[in-house]
Order: sequence, then C-alpha cells, then structure tokens
Amino acid sequence: MIQGNSLQLPGGDAGVVRVDGHPSKALAFSSDVTPRYCEADPFEGGKQAVAECWRNLSATGAEPLACSDNLNFGNPEKPKIMGQLVGAIKGIGAACKALDFPIVSGNVSLYNETNGVGILPTPTMAGVGLLPDHTQMARIGFNAEDDAILLIGAPKEWGTHLSQSEYLSQIHSDHEGPPPPVDLASERKNGDFVRALIRAGTTSNVHDCSDGGLAIALAEMAMASGIGATISQPDSQDLTASFFGENQGRYILTIAPENLSKIVEQANCLDIAIQQIGTTGSDALKLGDARAISIADLTNAHEAWFPQFMQKL
Repeated sequence: MIQGNSLQLPGGDAGVVRVDGHPSKALAFSSDVTPRYCEADPFEGGKQAVAECWRNLSATGAEPLACSDNLNFGNPEKPKIMGQLVGAIKGIGAACKALDFPIVSGNVSLYNETNGVGILPTPTMAGVGLLPDHTQMARIGFNAEDDAILLIGAPKEWGTHLSQSEYLSQIHSDHEGPPPPVDLASERKNGDFVRALIRAGTTSNVHDCSDGGLAIALAEMAMASGIGATISQPDSQDLTASFFGENQGRYILTIAPENLSKIVEQANCLDIAIQQIGTTGSDALKLGDARAISIADLTNAHEAWFPQFMQKL
C-alpha cells in the first residue's frame, strides 16, 4: 500500500496504485513464482512464473508492460543447480516473447544454501501493467447476488492436473510428477479476452486460478466480498482434480445473467473455453454435492491459524 494512492487492498491478484497527478491512470504490480513447479521442471516453472505474473495483471484489467526477473538459486557449481538455472531462464525467455512482456531489469542471488542444502529454484517475476482508466478496474470478490459465475480457459472437466498441486503437497505430502504445462498461446488469448471484458464494463470481478485450484480461488472470491456461491457438480469422474487441479490460464469472473449469452458467443467465436459453473448468493460456499461451508468458517480458517500458531511457540 502506497500512501493514499492504493486502489486495491492486499489480498487481490495485483496491487493497483494511482499515478500521482494524473486524473485516471494507474499502475498494477504483481510478483509471482511457484518454486515446487520449478524444481519439478525448471523450463515449465520458468514459463509459469512469467505467465502467472502476466495473468494477475490482466485480472485487474491492466495491460502488462514489462517485468523484472529475480533469479534465486542454490550453488550453481553443482550441475543440478546450474541445470535448474539454465532451464528456468529458457522458460522465462519463451514466455516473455510469447506474451510480449519484456524484461527490463533483474537480479541474481546464488549460493542460497544451509548445510549444503539449497533452496528450491525460485525465479521470481515482478511485473507492472497500465490501467488507462482506473475506474475500469476489476477486483477479487463477488459483486452481487444472482450473478453468473464463469470459468474462462478451463478444460471441460474444469481441472485435470493434480501433480505438483497444493492439494497433493499439503494433504498427502505427495511431491511427485510434472507441473501443469503452460500453453502460452492460450494464456495470451484468454488474458486479452478477460481484459477486454473488464474495459467494456461487462465484469468488475475477476480472479485467476493458481495455487489450490478452482476451490481455493472461489473461496478467496467469497471471503473478499462476503457473498457466497453455489457451484454446479462437475461433469467429471475425478472431482478432486476438478476442484483442486492447477491447470494454467484460467480465470473466474462474474457477470449479470442478461449478458451471459452474449459473452459465451464472443468467447466461442474466439475459440476460448468458457463455462458457467455456478451462481453467486447466500452466506456460504457450496461446491457441487459437498456440504456448504459458511463464509464465516472459511474466514476463520484463513485468518485464525497464525495467532493459534504463535500461541504454540
């Protein structure tokens, strides 16, 4: 937060700050990386770090302008670490070219080890984007009751890729398998479409799907607004993957029901995957046939863990 110029509170996809002295311009900022992806596949992990930074800027309606790479690794004299560094740089380069997101600065931090054990490869990407008119800005959260909830850029099953997910890592201590692949052409197409909807005033509530998949993104939307949602039962044999898979390039957004058919038609003409997955309303989040969870319980689980953790020390 920067003085009185901050337009979004912490917790959203990107920080947004007014350009001092200008009546309408604002800048959006985001910093992203998923180290477990980079450890599993440095090339795909490097791509994903750029793509998620670009996606988070797009989710506010900002046009991504440029980025800075912050390459944090262990001892590069070890062949494995040097391989991680090289692979991540190649992935970053591929993504920056495909998304027209140039690197204008950067830094390198190497030999990050304790007792000979290196940190996970962490090529953090920091990006900036421009909002020509900050009144055309999207936020995380739901806007009103009875809006249609749309999922952009997802497979028919909503989510399919579980390996390297937060779900497997946190619930099952499973760290095996490849990270989700990043389709850079789809990333750009989906992001351009979402930004166009925001700037047209069709939606002002957008959130990208990242760590934790669709379920966590929906929970964050509900907690940010205090409005719940009822989500359909996925047409899938693997409900866990549908809700917790971490497929890339996806956005959640809400629109008024009367705009639904028009938006679906526009997306279909551009060959962009789009599905209505639910409706906003109530004081709880209900995912398919599962028991509804109140927003109060979600918020308590999200915010109370740290004070409880500190009390145990």
